[in-house]
Amino acid sequence: MLQKDFAGAVVVVSGGSSGLGRAICVQSASRGARAVVINYASNSGDAEETAALVREQGAEALVVQGDVGEYDDCQKIVLEAEKFGHIDVLFNNAGVTKFAPDHGDLEAVSGDDFMRVFRVNVAGAYQMIRAARPLLDRAPTPAAIVNTGSMVGATGTGSSVPYAASKGALTTLTLSMARALAPQIRVNCICPGFMDTPWFSRGNDPDAVDKIRNRVIQAAPLKVASKADDVAEAALFLASSAARHITGETLFVDAGAHLNATPLSMR
Repeated sequence: MLQKDFAGAVVVVSGGSSGLGRAICVQSASRGARAVVINYASNSGDAEETAALVREQGAEALVVQGDVGEYDDCQKIVLEAEKFGHIDVLFNNAGVTKFAPDHGDLEAVSGDDFMRVFRVNVAGAYQMIRAARPLLDRAPTPAAIVNTGSMVGATGTGSSVPYAASKGALTTLTLSMARALAPQIRVNCICPGFMDTPWFSRGNDPDAVDKIRNRVIQAAPLKVASKADDVAEAALFLASSAARHITGETLFVDAGAHLNATPLSMR
């Protein structure tokens, strides 16, 4: 039976145009959301495709461009939900990286690179919470915030040092906000690992993509490569009433990949 545990909910998704963000938007709609606010930074075509998929599920879709690193844009995103009187769920999914996988090459990452990544990935999440708080406070039942972190926030690996550091900081932000906003608002964080999405394949050699995917599958304890829908289900769990007694939690959704890099005692 299809779950309708988001019946009537007003949902805001930053970085909602593609990949994990799109999966969160569509799954929210399929589970009964009344409206989904879909934020995008630059690709309006992807955002409109997501909006069409949301409407197919029976929800109202509102598309708004904005850079979450700018507080004025965060306010603009939240304003799209104003007519509904409240926000039930905020998914802080927007994120950027600087590709510099050799973490020992300190010349590959500048201070400006660090500031750009932190501005979106950490300050952006905080600014979205700050802008959305009045509407979250008005939710008829305790509202939920779900931040999109990453496995690399615990392992110190990934696309670059600033990206890994920003996701570690986002985990700490989750703890701070969970304490500060309780009991009216719950705050949790999902930490995906590899996600097999069209973005991953776009512009890359298909053979190279297959090799990376197979390497991920072989290394992961669960022997699977996660897709966006797999991770989105975990995000929606934390936002749902099934998680009504959960706040300040960090949930790894990576097929167990973090077990290969960091002992649980280090989490």
